[in-house]
Amino acid sequence: MHADAILFDGPGEIGVATLGLSDPAADDVVVEIRHSGISTGTERLLHDGRMPAFPGMGYPLVPGYEAVGEVVETRAATGPRVGDTVFVPGATCFEGARGLFGASARRLVVPAARVARLDAGLGRAATLMALAATARHAMAAPNARAPQLIVGHGTLGRLLARLTLAAGVAPPTVWETDPARHDGAAGYPVVAPEDDPRRDYASIYDVSGDPDLLDTLIGRLAPGGEIVLAGFYARPLGFAFPPAFLREARLRVSAEWTRPDLDAVLALVDRGALPLDGLISHHLPAARAAEAYRTAFGDPACRKMILDWKDSA
Repeated sequence: MHADAILFDGPGEIGVATLGLSDPAADDVVVEIRHSGISTGTERLLHDGRMPAFPGMGYPLVPGYEAVGEVVETRAATGPRVGDTVFVPGATCFEGARGLFGASARRLVVPAARVARLDAGLGRAATLMALAATARHAMAAPNARAPQLIVGHGTLGRLLARLTLAAGVAPPTVWETDPARHDGAAGYPVVAPEDDPRRDYASIYDVSGDPDLLDTLIGRLAPGGEIVLAGFYARPLGFAFPPAFLREARLRVSAEWTRPDLDAVLALVDRGALPLDGLISHHLPAARAAEAYRTAFGDPACRKMILDWKDSA
């Protein structure tokens, strides 16, 4: 079995290659992928060669952790059936390439327990489930406060804001330095940091990935406030101790989402509590991957780029 896949041969080297796939084992499913998303966080770091040491890191690799497709074969006694539409968070089924995270391919072989059934009517928006689960994971930690300030109005920041509204608490403020990204807010304000005088936020969620912001954010905290690091940071983070000491500031790192996070956001989407409209700005055929990645990484107007695999064979 073979499949076309996005392949990073090394930093800056992106192409589409035909790779061998491992044979399906017991409890595996084979999924024909319709759409996969490009991450402007982790995939940009992989592309630029700036990804910190990470389990499974190395080249050549197949990136991606946001894919949706149709089950075409199953070896599992339970779980999704042939014809079901499923979300796939990644795979390690490739011969001659690492799967980090391995979702950007025309066909995937993956354990049935790893995929999640969803409504085929979601279309490309179904690829957003990993980002939605990531946002939910940041908010679902024990004793976590909902965001009062969100830093960054990209796709993850927008999902955090929408989940905050869905939780029925006060709307968050969102900081965004790029005026072109102030659009699309419904029910919450988006402002430039310099236009926000507030300095008593109890909970700040940073999804910018900017390692130099901590001093600024600590200066906006209320006493005992918390900063949640929900982005991905390529360089070490640091901060001046005295302001943090005076505020008894708390820092929390939000790691990867878990299956309960995915199930929770799927339930919210199913009942209409978490809208996904307006989050995908661009899509291109997977055969035009090099152009798609250039746009995703270089065009400020590109919030989310989706690769379409249906006609790539």
